[in-house]
Amino acid sequence: MSTAVTKQEAVAELVPFLDALRVPPVLRPGRAEALRGIEIELTTTWVRLHSQLPPTRMWTYEGHFPGPTIEVRRGRRLRVAWTNRLTGPHPVVAVEVQPTPGAPDPADVPGRGGAQPLAGVAALPPWAVTHVHGARTGGGNDGWAENAVSPGDSQLSEYPNDHPAVAWWYHDHAMDITRWNVFAGLAGMYLVRDEEEDALRLPRGEREIPLILQDRNLDQDEDGRLTGALLHKTVVLGQDAHGRNVTRAFTGPYTLVNGVIWPHLDVGARWYRFRLLNAANARGYRLALVDDESGQPVEGVLWQIGTDGGLLPRPLALDAPLPVAPAERIDLLADFRALRGRRLRLVDVTAGVRHPQVMQFRVGAAPAGDSFVLPQVLSPSFRRITHDDAPGHGHRLVVITPPGTDGSAHPELWEMHPVTDGSVTAPATGVIQLQGADGTLRTYVRGARAFDDALGYMVEHDAWEQWSFVNLGGPDHPMHIHLVDFQILRRDLYPAGTAFDPALGGTRTPLQHTGTVPVAQTEAGWKDTVLVPAGQMVSVLGRFHGAKGRFMYHCHLLEHEDMGMMRPFVVMPPEVMRFHHGGAEGHPHHAGHGG
Repeated sequence: MSTAVTKQEAVAELVPFLDALRVPPVLRPGRAEALRGIEIELTTTWVRLHSQLPPTRMWTYEGHFPGPTIEVRRGRRLRVAWTNRLTGPHPVVAVEVQPTPGAPDPADVPGRGGAQPLAGVAALPPWAVTHVHGARTGGGNDGWAENAVSPGDSQLSEYPNDHPAVAWWYHDHAMDITRWNVFAGLAGMYLVRDEEEDALRLPRGEREIPLILQDRNLDQDEDGRLTGALLHKTVVLGQDAHGRNVTRAFTGPYTLVNGVIWPHLDVGARWYRFRLLNAANARGYRLALVDDESGQPVEGVLWQIGTDGGLLPRPLALDAPLPVAPAERIDLLADFRALRGRRLRLVDVTAGVRHPQVMQFRVGAAPAGDSFVLPQVLSPSFRRITHDDAPGHGHRLVVITPPGTDGSAHPELWEMHPVTDGSVTAPATGVIQLQGADGTLRTYVRGARAFDDALGYMVEHDAWEQWSFVNLGGPDHPMHIHLVDFQILRRDLYPAGTAFDPALGGTRTPLQHTGTVPVAQTEAGWKDTVLVPAGQMVSVLGRFHGAKGRFMYHCHLLEHEDMGMMRPFVVMPPEVMRFHHGGAEGHPHHAGHGG
């Protein structure tokens, strides 16, 4: 009799909430140590993702998955030598699988489904570069994607940390292979502390815990048993003009929190602080807290106190599902005082998710004293920016195209430039027209569409700019701009419908403004990543200050980033920019979009 198990059984054979949550170690370099510099080694190690699995070979920071949490004080400069000590072949097996009509989505089941591994991935060398996501640091320290290093070499970076209290994170950013290097384990959290945060006396120590969410797939042996090996399995959507597979961004059946599949956490009947990070390649979550026995929502427990860029002005009660896009961070407080002896589950309620479990909280039955009081005001220094009171600023428009546009199989970022002299005739390839809420017709022409195109955007240091991203169709895209914190000004509806013609690569008729979507309270703070759904123009406003040099902005679906949804920009002193004689646009246009 065959000992093989079905793929669905292979998922089910891992018992949810069997293993305790791991908490990464904390690195707190002292003042002298930080200035002298610390070394963080990238090493190959074996990690057990679930106690019912064999160990998994991974690439890690300092032998930990996720990497150690780096904790610094505001204004205390830190120098890091990210030293590549990686050895052996790449730990990720990558396959592309054709879906079968009537069968479960291949992304939801383990194993490679008979597909042959991509030979090029197995041949990848240990080539890596670390980016501290959210950090305000010079372009030479930012982890430029093409400046990756090989084993034996170090990437030397310096972080001024001149930023209000915040949760950043660090991860690999190597050109073309970020999706596999991060998948292999190269990610961790980076916390900045300041006096404003100290004054709140928020839960600390063992009651402040990072929750780093990721999803993975795992390989199987010939009998269908899980081997623990990392499997980057993507689903084939079709082929491009050159016969190459066009694939969907990765999602997998197993959710990991701090490197453990479906863990549990024992908590006391007290307040806790959770630093939530979605470090998945491409999966977004809609998180809800439910009672373990009844499955009913549990309200009055969770409060949001911060976003990507730091503290909110006041706490926000979370009694509805919480959306968290890839690369977003949510600062949470949890009040377990009234839940003694209860078990709660954190689940993903996104429509169509086949494996919704994330983790379990086990609240102790014993009474536990807690003197913490939820503050009514969190950040007195916070100011919400609106169109009416925004500082003077220019505008830039970036178009996100659907797959299959103008000969490209994958989505692209188009940098658009306004045309006001009638020199461009529409419709035409690379021309986008918008009819705003004020009725004004605006015409834009494409300036760049690929990472290797000429530099398009040059930004004056210390300038405020509004960047608007309009998604003409396809998946939602979490857009990340390096260096800058921004606030979301508005979400305008511009459904593409028949107005945009992918074959032409432009609009046949102008995109029409059809309304607005309110900016959710959960995303009304300072951010560095914003989700841009299809049919929306999302406008963000930020000040490009604190550092200069060459940076990037990109979609933070790692598969999309690797496929070219990434563009450079340069921040330069305005006194220097006046002497620039290149073709890049140094001064953004100042006409609004009529939204």
